Amino acid sequence: MKILVINNGSSTIKYQLFDMDTDEALASGLMERIGEPHSRLEHTAAGAAPVADTTPVADHRAGLERIAALLTGPQGALAGAGDLAAVGHRVVHGGETFREAVIINDEVLRVIEEFAPLAPLHNPPNLAGIRVAREIFPHTPHIAVFDTAFHGTIPPHAFHYALPYSLYQKHRIRRYGFHGTSHRYLAHAAAAHMGRPIEMLNLITIHLGSGASMAAIQNGRSIDTSMGMTPLQGLIMGTRCGDIDPAVPFFLARHEGMSLDQIEALMNTQSGLKGLCGLNDMRDILERRAQGDPRATLAVDMYTYSVKKHIGAYMAVLGRVDALVFSAGVGENAALIRALACEGLEGLGVRLDPDMNARIGDWPREIQAQGAPLRILVIHTDEEREIARQALALIKAGR
Repeated sequence: MKILVINNGSSTIKYQLFDMDTDEALASGLMERIGEPHSRLEHTAAGAAPVADTTPVADHRAGLERIAALLTGPQGALAGAGDLAAVGHRVVHGGETFREAVIINDEVLRVIEEFAPLAPLHNPPNLAGIRVAREIFPHTPHIAVFDTAFHGTIPPHAFHYALPYSLYQKHRIRRYGFHGTSHRYLAHAAAAHMGRPIEMLNLITIHLGSGASMAAIQNGRSIDTSMGMTPLQGLIMGTRCGDIDPAVPFFLARHEGMSLDQIEALMNTQSGLKGLCGLNDMRDILERRAQGDPRATLAVDMYTYSVKKHIGAYMAVLGRVDALVFSAGVGENAALIRALACEGLEGLGVRLDPDMNARIGDWPREIQAQGAPLRILVIHTDEEREIARQALALIKAGR
């Protein structure tokens, strides 16, 4: 049983093909700069030479057609479109409607489109890719897996904002949370590694990439998360500001003459690490910090302080924590970031082993000091595999 997972961005298509009978990845790739003169496709498949193609790609239709041709061609991992059991799609925002994966039909597409104002950078390209993929694979079930779904268990006292209740009733303004597919994968992977039922575990999962979020997971269910109605709230991120005084936009409008669109763009694309030190890649920032750059040092200090505050808050929310779980590009690879985020939390049972923390790769692994009461895990997240597993479960359930 083979399942193709597609993640459509505004100018990218990330994809992976899985054999669900063996849980193996058969092929994967990334197409970038769609609609630009210098598009790029990197494709790898088991038993075949890697493909690097720089032929311009006009739009997502042309991109998905090229990907389908690679997958079903002479050296492709699919015998044909009929060899595909399902196509799983990442969709960022499912609002309050979608709290689990669903088979896509016209009504599902309509509702996803309704949520576009809540995720204007994500839902529209997700939707465009789904429509094209349904035309390319018309006889295959298409399944939507939502970033917000895992956080559908957050209780009302944690998801409401202290605004007039009528705004929630009219516009559903509330905390939704994102990266749910990653947090769900990490929770199950941690449970498997620890050899304990997920229903008996309390975890703090820490997804640190270009986008960053954390989740408090109680008995396997998300009960709080750092992102809010949109992915802008919470931790400091690559280009997003995270938590700030809500009055800052009013100040910018009055004293800088900025429009709402300009302020939104500033906070989403020019802030965070990039706004602090001019760089948004943590590898470059850590290199500059090592050279003594004060703004890079400030960016790292603020970033890790933001993570540390959320660890403490979620310990208070959960009461008992069985493990911290670091993941995603920064969380998996930046030992210094993990060390600084945990520094000073020894009184709460958070004690790192410096040698284990400094190791590269080797996932999953534990990095707590010997005898520490709280386990600290580093796990490689795999959102595509989680989407494929949810799609498989939906198919097997006959839904």
